[in-house]
Amino acid sequence: MNDLDMLCINTIRTLSIDAVQKANSGHPGLPLDAAPMGYVLWQRHLKHNPKDPHWPDRDRFVLSGGHGSMLLYSLLHLTGYDLTMDDIKSFRQWNSRTPGHPEMRRTPGLEVTTGPLGQGNASAVGMAIAERMLAHRFNRPGHTIIDHYTFSLLSDGDMMEGVSSEAASIAGHLKLGKLIFLYDSNKVSLDGPTATTFTEDVAKRYEAYGWQVFTIKDGNTDVDGIDAAIRNAKESPTRPSLIIVNTTIGYGSPHKAGTYEAHGTPLGDEEVALTKQALGWDSQKTFYIPDEALAHFRTAIDRGRRAQDDWQQRFDAWAREFPDLADEWRHAWNNTLPDGWDSGMPEFPAGKPVATRSAGGKALNAIAAKVPWLVGGDADLSTSTKTRLQDSDDFDGRTGAGRNIHFGVREHAMGAIANGMASHGGLRPFVSTFLVFSDYMRPAVRLAALSELPVICVWTHDSVGLGEDGPTHQPIEHLTSLRAIPNLMVVRPSDANETVEAWRFAMRQRMPVALILSRQNLPVLDRSIHPPAAMLHRGAYVLSEALHGAPEASIIATGSEVHVALEAKQMLEREGLRVCVVAMPCWEAFERQDQPYRESVLPPSVKVRVAVEAGATLCWHRYVGEEGAIIGIDQFGASAPGEVNMVKFGFTAQHVADAVREAIRKQQKAAERGLQTAGSDPSDGSD
Repeated sequence: MNDLDMLCINTIRTLSIDAVQKANSGHPGLPLDAAPMGYVLWQRHLKHNPKDPHWPDRDRFVLSGGHGSMLLYSLLHLTGYDLTMDDIKSFRQWNSRTPGHPEMRRTPGLEVTTGPLGQGNASAVGMAIAERMLAHRFNRPGHTIIDHYTFSLLSDGDMMEGVSSEAASIAGHLKLGKLIFLYDSNKVSLDGPTATTFTEDVAKRYEAYGWQVFTIKDGNTDVDGIDAAIRNAKESPTRPSLIIVNTTIGYGSPHKAGTYEAHGTPLGDEEVALTKQALGWDSQKTFYIPDEALAHFRTAIDRGRRAQDDWQQRFDAWAREFPDLADEWRHAWNNTLPDGWDSGMPEFPAGKPVATRSAGGKALNAIAAKVPWLVGGDADLSTSTKTRLQDSDDFDGRTGAGRNIHFGVREHAMGAIANGMASHGGLRPFVSTFLVFSDYMRPAVRLAALSELPVICVWTHDSVGLGEDGPTHQPIEHLTSLRAIPNLMVVRPSDANETVEAWRFAMRQRMPVALILSRQNLPVLDRSIHPPAAMLHRGAYVLSEALHGAPEASIIATGSEVHVALEAKQMLEREGLRVCVVAMPCWEAFERQDQPYRESVLPPSVKVRVAVEAGATLCWHRYVGEEGAIIGIDQFGASAPGEVNMVKFGFTAQHVADAVREAIRKQQKAAERGLQTAGSDPSDGSD
């Protein structure tokens, strides 16, 4: 390591600890110990253009140990991204572009939201998959326009998380040779030494996964060793690489280096000064960047511009020779849809019942025929979720061929990998499993929503109606739980044609969508007497108007329970009651509508409202109000035939009709009491 290397590395270190100290909040330990590997990667290997963070063929870098975010922010600022010194000084402050953990779309040059440990490196696997898929799709002999690496920097905590194991396992299985992990092995976590909880042989574990492993004994100073390891890692086309970099957390801090105290709290003004002295820095200067170091870092701008200019020339030549592919490229990278993308969608006649999972599979395949960048897979359940792309092969990680990804029983990694594919760009990923197992995916789904990544989650077997598999596989609280996630569109269609529209709806979104589909067959509604299924796009609509005037009551339902609501309405009409049925497939879409439309669907004057959904009742009061009723399920299910479960748990027309009658009766009594109160003499008889 020469003097300039050391100067640059210590610039990263001191800039990072100054920002943490000014915020009086943050994690100084990782930036201090990981600065050498960050410097070597960004200055000697990473193909990127600071002036165009969205260049498609850039290398991707993911800071999976997102708590060390100041390492990344320092690198971005120093190499010339649009991240100013004022941004650095605003670390962890309100509306800052340098939040405590990296947030996609907030900071220029940041690839994916990280912080929940393990999510970043699992998303990096998705980016590597995307690179392989896109290279196969677009590269042609003599025209290479996709050819880049994915790097991720991991902490000890990342290594402990189960999602990391899932992701590393599938990456090795797929032989993703352009995926390189740098493991900051400082052997300290927030509570103390990792030896308390983590003594496995990480190198052997990754070798067993099919990775090649390199080890750097002194990652605090051996920049040439780190450089050589990265170069060697790039040489293997069929094995992902793990570089174990042994470091000392909080390197340079005289009193806190090597201890948990350096992990998650500022060093303190005195210790910051002592650390700078130990690093040969002027302890009186804060946020100091030597001119020589800055000039060296900023060479990244010219390197990046030259690399992108060279790529652009190759891209233009490719586009001239393959104009149809170039048109597809533009749609894929801009997340737009080609003309006629939804032509040829299936239509289902009223009559023969169809499971919405089956209808969804047909809709998916119809779209995939017109949108080749729609790719995805399942957690070992494609025969049940019906999400296999019939005209495509299985994904081959070496060549990039195939659009069906077999994730295996790895739901957590599947969700994070899909996030990586979406954040990489150029692909529209979908994933599928049973609704009850969305719990295994929840951290990744939450990050997709936070990052507004247009991942499509197909979750089937949506209620106790799935039957004999019993309560372990029957979702209860899941719809409510998912609806609680901001930016997630949860869609539960009521029949096959609504399911087709649900897929149309999902493809038009620029945020994650959950399609909630049934295992059991459901009647196909006769749209000659009911509004068109395309009304799904408004989130809720009046499916069946009240006969003979304004409704006395509204029945609101989703999914399979819509048909029960319609039967109940018919029963009540025979008694002379005026009842309408509202289908509400997507709360979030309904809330987007203007107030006049919402009130046309749920008139404020109709106080008697009964909601029917085979899930938890929590939150339905927002639509039924105090005078309404909710037919749901607030207990675990049972192992029995699905139709038996639906009866036993009260999802029958008779039960719904009874609930409507009771709600009307209560309202009438309340009205009578109100009249009596209004007509009584307020005088107590005294003068």
